[in-house]
Amino acid sequence: MHTVAVLALDQVIPFDLSAPIDTFGWARLPDGREAYRVRVCAAAEEVRAGPYNVRAPYGLDALADADTIVLPGVADPTVPLPPGVAEALRAAAANGTRIASVCVGAFVFAATGLLDGLRATTHWAAAPDLAAMYPSVTVDPNVLYVDNGQFLTSAGAAAAIDMCLHMIRRDHGSAVAAHAARMAVVPLEREGGQAQFIVHDRPPAPAGATLEPLLEWLEDNADRDLTLDDIAAHAGMSARTLNRRFREQTGTTPLQWLHRARVRRAQYLLETTAYPVERIAAQAGFGSPTAFRERFKRVVGTSPYAYRRAFQGVEG
Repeated sequence: MHTVAVLALDQVIPFDLSAPIDTFGWARLPDGREAYRVRVCAAAEEVRAGPYNVRAPYGLDALADADTIVLPGVADPTVPLPPGVAEALRAAAANGTRIASVCVGAFVFAATGLLDGLRATTHWAAAPDLAAMYPSVTVDPNVLYVDNGQFLTSAGAAAAIDMCLHMIRRDHGSAVAAHAARMAVVPLEREGGQAQFIVHDRPPAPAGATLEPLLEWLEDNADRDLTLDDIAAHAGMSARTLNRRFREQTGTTPLQWLHRARVRRAQYLLETTAYPVERIAAQAGFGSPTAFRERFKRVVGTSPYAYRRAFQGVEG
């Protein structure tokens, strides 16, 4: 079982602490078993958490056994880390442990030096202070979360739920993540919100669901003018059955997934090429540049031009 260690430092922000505990705790495998073992760790036996105190059953030594470590924010993120925290986190990172921060937990993360040279995010109000304190970190206040592979950072605690669902989908596939999203009463993929866009290293193809081959096929064929009947025929089932299974496993419909696959492909092209918008619209499967701009802004929250400028400084 995948072990998640949530590190509670003194004056931990309660919601930052509960968001990852609840989200990972809600995840269930197809056979009903818990997908994660969640442990609350601390440098002291008891830490303050706003209006109450938290007694942590695990110490810093438990970080060495974790597959994922989550760093919630604290009331004053400029306070130096307790002895042993930075060393334990760096040792875990050296062993390949995934580490993610919630909101101003990015300050805790950055204090270890592990974010040096990487893009990171935090709550928009704290972003200038994070950039000033840690100039080696590229701070982006305009995203819900940033996934650098082993290291992830999120904006506010609500964005942390998006980030946790993203990690659950990476670990166990869309069906497990969709169940956790339903329990949290949030969409599996949030459109809009505080952030302008979500950073993807590359267009993701969730694994683990029975629909995985179809999802991969949709990613590979997003440039085609596919209808619901076309998708159902490829899947070998009726459109009604396909819609039902899609909602069960991904929390959305086949056509909505296809539209998002096209947007993800467009994001990738905007990030990695200097192609004009007209060419990207065609290669990503949109009927026209106008349709592409409208759909892209609706899903991502900003225009293709602004998105490319943020990543490349290149005009679209």
